[in-house]
Amino acid sequence: MKPVVSPIGVFDSGLGGLSILKALQAQMPNEHFVYVADSSHAPYGERDAPFVQQRAHHLMQRIRDDYHVKALVVACNTATALAIEQMRSAYPALPIFGVEPAIKPAAALSQTKRVGVMATAGTLQSEKFQNLLGAMHTQAEFVLQACEGLADAIEQQWQHADNTRVQALCKKYVNAMGGFGTQPGQIDTLVLGCTHYPFAMHELRMLVGPDVQMVDTGAPVARHTQSVLDAEGLVRDSGQGSVALLATGDVKNLQQAAQMWLNQGQAAWEVTSLG
Repeated sequence: MKPVVSPIGVFDSGLGGLSILKALQAQMPNEHFVYVADSSHAPYGERDAPFVQQRAHHLMQRIRDDYHVKALVVACNTATALAIEQMRSAYPALPIFGVEPAIKPAAALSQTKRVGVMATAGTLQSEKFQNLLGAMHTQAEFVLQACEGLADAIEQQWQHADNTRVQALCKKYVNAMGGFGTQPGQIDTLVLGCTHYPFAMHELRMLVGPDVQMVDTGAPVARHTQSVLDAEGLVRDSGQGSVALLATGDVKNLQQAAQMWLNQGQAAWEVTSLG
């Protein structure tokens, strides 16, 4: 399904970016979107920078050449941290938006000023995140937790219809971060620093309790994308929206996740292999 008008491209290493796509659909329901899951190479969080940069550049070129996108949302924290600057340099005329752990709004929300950050090792170790953290160090105490394997477990749960591994890893990493709650010294705000992690929101909520605030990046990224595109006269404000979903690997996981996660009544969508 190739829209007749220029769509907005959205890309992630796998299924996590659907959480961003859902927010983009809600913010801009008339838009056409092309979502690419690099599922044959997912997740990116434990890959090195050259690999992520190579994959990001390759997919960027495919999306631009095949679908003539008017903008691109890099719906992956690791790819944003490791590759977005190179992508912007390679395609300076194309608006490219990224995602990053929402530690600034989390610090503003926190009353105890103790904020947990769950993310991939690649994101937490990146220069981009370390610079962001340095700029925020006086605003709150940030408890960083690299969650090895969690994005992959979330990715695989759709195939196996079993979230036992997701539950176990969530418990492991939440326990490693220390006490959660609203009392002094406790973590009262948790940043979901990977676009996969909203898929584990229920499991995390059961572990941290009802009073801890959880912050992800979907809605802020969608609002910022619309604002920039609107200023450039690129927002489609009428007509039926649509979504083309593509995967570099098996499309079944993507189809199952889309059926559960995306609002099917809001926009037509179909799933195909990118090849």
